[in-house]
Amino acid sequence: MLPKHKVADILQIEQANLKCLSLTSWHYRTLQAIRRCRTAAMGGHIDQCDCCQKLHISYNSCRNRHCPTCQGHKREQWIEARESELLNVPYFHLVFTLPSEFNNFALSHGKIVYGCLFKAAWQTLQQFADNPTHLGAKMGMIAVLHTWGQNMCLHPHLHCIVPGGGLSKNGLWKRAKNKGKYLFNIKSVSLVFRAKYIALLRKSGLDIAQKIYHAVFTKKWVIYAKRPFVSPKHVIEYLGRYTHKIAISNHRILEIDKQKKEVVFSAKDYRHGGKKVMQTLSTQEFVRRFGLHILPKGFTRIRHYGILSSSWKKEKLPRLQATLVNKPLFETTAKEPTLHHRCPTCKKGRLITLMIFDGRGPPQNWQQLLKNVKRTITP
Repeated sequence: MLPKHKVADILQIEQANLKCLSLTSWHYRTLQAIRRCRTAAMGGHIDQCDCCQKLHISYNSCRNRHCPTCQGHKREQWIEARESELLNVPYFHLVFTLPSEFNNFALSHGKIVYGCLFKAAWQTLQQFADNPTHLGAKMGMIAVLHTWGQNMCLHPHLHCIVPGGGLSKNGLWKRAKNKGKYLFNIKSVSLVFRAKYIALLRKSGLDIAQKIYHAVFTKKWVIYAKRPFVSPKHVIEYLGRYTHKIAISNHRILEIDKQKKEVVFSAKDYRHGGKKVMQTLSTQEFVRRFGLHILPKGFTRIRHYGILSSSWKKEKLPRLQATLVNKPLFETTAKEPTLHHRCPTCKKGRLITLMIFDGRGPPQNWQQLLKNVKRTITP
């Protein structure tokens, strides 16, 4: 079901103020791209269904990774690619969260603050995995950066999916200890992660006052760990919820009052058991909060490590999969047309592109031009 309201609608209301509400020129370009997404300004194409023959005019997507309208299709593609990389072992979900004292530095030096978060999380797990007392094997990790909470305020944290074990020096799979109930002792992981993150931040050259380091070093850092997943396939289904998520989805926007310039959206209150609540913000404050989560240009927010890294996927990972299972994890079946290419009228046929046009829109005589195209391609 298509959402009633979109983030783009709010950006359109605040179009004149987007430059003032943007932290950098990159933020401004991103907000403008999302505002124009799937509008005439982006250009488009005319498609025809190969079943019911109906014509459809569609406008191009901005394809920006921060756009809630564009992420659904990318998420499905990512999930399909990851299914072939699964290991037939238990997986664990860990979340590494940064203290709020680093929020201002994250906005001004995102590449450093978030980059150190990825490094510290992987170095921490690596240290425990290398130690024979805890595992004594080479492990892997998929990490996804999120920077928001349900109210769209800045809340940087890293979702990590980790196989329950690793590859020993003799090339055999070594299962995690603790009878599979948990990966490593979470209190010990928190202490090591805190030390490694602060050490990396100090080496980065960022000008951070000693009193901030002192404050965060005396705090308990939040590391969240879930029990292992039921099956490898559940890992991908679960992780798919996180990979291409952005600060807020269009479906969470309940109401937009253009006269009052207010937005009402739904949120989960995790302090009260995840109870659903409604929040109201001015359109300017909504745009400001949304802009907090625009990542630096070129920053990679999904990363693979160890035995799940790109260097392993080509040759070593298939051999490891073969040792862990006697048959493929998933049977490949013929796929129906995706929603992106399926005819919205008859729901059966595929859309075939007959004409592409730019931001000036289709030519006035486009119907006659299409008749000529059909006449040309008719056998």
